Amino acid sequence: MLEKLNPGTITRIEVDGESRFKYLFLVFGVAIRGFCYMRKVVEIDGTFLKGQYRGVLLVATAQDGNGQCYPLAWGIVDSENEDAWTWFLTQLKEVIGDTDELALISDRAPSIEKAISTVFETAHHGACAWHVAQNIKNKFKCADIMGSYWSTVNAYRCEDFARYMTEISHRYPRVAEYLENEVGFEKWSRCHYPGLKYNIMTMNMVESLNSMLVNARDFPYVALLDVIQEKMSKWWNDRRIVAMAITAPLTPSRESGFRPRFVQSNGRYTLQLNPVTYHVKGGELEGVVDIFNKMCTCKEFDIDKLPCVHAIAAAHHAQVSVYSLVSPYYTKEYYMLAYDETIYPVGSQS
Repeated sequence: MLEKLNPGTITRIEVDGESRFKYLFLVFGVAIRGFCYMRKVVEIDGTFLKGQYRGVLLVATAQDGNGQCYPLAWGIVDSENEDAWTWFLTQLKEVIGDTDELALISDRAPSIEKAISTVFETAHHGACAWHVAQNIKNKFKCADIMGSYWSTVNAYRCEDFARYMTEISHRYPRVAEYLENEVGFEKWSRCHYPGLKYNIMTMNMVESLNSMLVNARDFPYVALLDVIQEKMSKWWNDRRIVAMAITAPLTPSRESGFRPRFVQSNGRYTLQLNPVTYHVKGGELEGVVDIFNKMCTCKEFDIDKLPCVHAIAAAHHAQVSVYSLVSPYYTKEYYMLAYDETIYPVGSQS
């Protein structure tokens, strides 16, 4: 009935050799269709269920252009083991594909890492920077290094990353060795990540979903799924209302974060080098901007896909709309399209 009321919805159930429930996978059709308007960064995690049958709730979520969680797929499995994760990710792969543009973010649990490497051959895997930080504090007892660690995580340029890593190496060489050799720079750092994570460095979205369902974890499976459907129905409706009221080109959170860059770009000296390239001076860091390929030597434009202060100054000099340089994932149009449809409850049939 859920699939009939919500076209495109996929529900799959796996049973064991004695026909007993083993795994469940659920993704709403509207979430599948709306995913094309999301940045291709998917956070995955699991949380223990406390009801009569126990088990683990698995979730895969994206982040919409307004910085809110976009629940994509749900699963119920016996435990967070490699077989369960492999089954869940195999179903997920059929929904979101496996491309070089896709990023998967998780903690460093061996079962998840092995399953991702088995199922996704092309997508890039990143480690949640927050979980790496917790591992450092627990393993090396050095909470005072966190400031340097987060500066390293968030560095856009490799030269800045190297400077912060040198500081960590001098103070805590074992931590530096752990970050480089055991975790790998490419897993947790912004500048060394081989794919595209935009500004998504942690699993905040999926963690917020787990917190939202903390009470429902005691419910029977069917009741839990009803809660999930009800929450998603409300979110889709509420966000559709917000989207319809937006008057600016970008989503509210992106617009509010973007506007200060216009002020910071004022007074910058801009020199045109060729039809698409500009040298922007002023402030703490100068930049060379390619407005055609949407790149800047500061790397913020390249990674976040939002014009940096240098790109804004270059756009003004070139008399190009700054908003034309913004990734469509942050726009009002994509936000509206992501929540254009309705999620109907099973009880809504006549």
